[in-house]
Amino acid sequence: MKKLILTLALVATSALVFGQKKVVKTAEKEYKKGELESALTNVNMALENAETMDDPEVMLLKARIELKMFGTDSTNTQGNLAVGHDSYKSFIAAFEKAGSDKTDGVGEEVYEEDVLGVPDNLRPYSIQTLKNTAFDKAVERYNSDDYEMAYEFFNLAGEVDPRDTTIHYNAGFLANDLGRTDDAKKHFNLLLEVEEYNKLNAYYNLVQIQSGEDDPEGAYETVKMGREDYPSDKGLAEYEIQLLLQLDKLDDAMTSVQEALKNDPNNTGILLRSGYLKEQSGDIDGALADYKKTVEIDPDFYEGNYYTGALMVDRSREILAELNNLSDEEWEKRSESMGKEANGYYSDAVPYFERALAQRPEDTNTMIVLFQIHTRLKNDADAEKYNAKLVELLGPNWMEN
Repeated sequence: MKKLILTLALVATSALVFGQKKVVKTAEKEYKKGELESALTNVNMALENAETMDDPEVMLLKARIELKMFGTDSTNTQGNLAVGHDSYKSFIAAFEKAGSDKTDGVGEEVYEEDVLGVPDNLRPYSIQTLKNTAFDKAVERYNSDDYEMAYEFFNLAGEVDPRDTTIHYNAGFLANDLGRTDDAKKHFNLLLEVEEYNKLNAYYNLVQIQSGEDDPEGAYETVKMGREDYPSDKGLAEYEIQLLLQLDKLDDAMTSVQEALKNDPNNTGILLRSGYLKEQSGDIDGALADYKKTVEIDPDFYEGNYYTGALMVDRSREILAELNNLSDEEWEKRSESMGKEANGYYSDAVPYFERALAQRPEDTNTMIVLFQIHTRLKNDADAEKYNAKLVELLGPNWMEN
C-alpha cells in the first residue's frame, strides 16, 4: 500500500513539473507571436512555482518578454522606462541564477552581442539589445526636447554598460544641464574608471560642478587626479592655481604657478595669478612686472590692464599717505619730489584703465577711477568727460552714492 501511495505521489509531482513546463512553452509561443501580456502572465506563473522558479532559462524568457514590451512601446514615458528597468533586473537575475558566467549557457545568452541593423527576428534580445534600445529612446527624447526622459533612458543604457563612454558622457552632460549634479558626477566619475578613455573633459566637468557646489576641496582633489593623468594640460594647471588661491594655500599656489609658467610662459591668466601672489607676499615690483607682461602679450586683456592700473594707483596713494605722515620739516623737503612721484604713477595708470574701459565700456567703477585720477592731475577736460558719462549712467548725484 505504501508503495502504491509513493508511486501516486511521484506521478503527481511529475505531472506538476510537466504542467509548469507546459506553461513555460506556452509563454515562449506567445512571446514569439507577440502576445506579450499573456506571455508575461504565464512566465510569472512559472516563476512563482517552486519547480521552475530557479530556472535561469525561465528568467531569461521573462527578461526577453519585458524587453520586447519595452522596445515595441514608442510612447517613451515613465511607464515605458519602468518596463525597461524590469527587463534589466530580470536579465541580471537570469545571469546570477546561471552562475554569473558570461562564457557559457544562459550567461552567454544574456550578454550576447547585439548587431545593429539586422532584422528584428535575428536580434538576440539580450541585455545588449536592451542597452541599444534604451539608447535609441534617449536620442528620440532628446530630439523631441524632452531632456528629462532623454537622461533617464541614457541612464538605463548606462546601467547595462558602465564602460560605454558615449552613453555616460551624454548622461552626465544632460544631468548637469538639468541641475542634477549628483547624477552628473556619477556618470563623469564612471568615465574616469575607463582606462583607455580620454578623460580630460570629464575632469573639466567634474571640477566645474564641484566648484559650483562650493566644494573647493573636492574640486582640488579632482584636479590633482587630472594633473596626474594630464600633467601638461594648461586648463587643469589654471584650475589648480585658482583652487589653491581659493583654499588660501598661497605657497602651494606659487609653486604651481612657477611650474605652469615653465610650460606656458605667455599664459596671461597664469601670469595674472603670479602677480597676485607676489602682491600678496609684498613683492610689489614683481607683481607689477607680471601684470605689465600680461598686457604686453595681450594689450586688450581686461584683467591685466585693470590690475596694472590699480597697483599703480595703490602706489600713488601709499606715497601720498607717507608724505602726509612726515614732520613739517621733512614735508617741506620732500613734498615736491614725492608729489611728482605719486602723480607719475597716476599718469602711468591712465592708459591701462582706458584700455580696460574699452573692453567694458559701461564699467562705471573704472570711469570713477579715471575721473579721480584726472581730477588729481588737474586734467579738467578729461575729468569733465568722465563726469558727464557718469551723470548719464548714474545720475547727477553720482558722487554722493
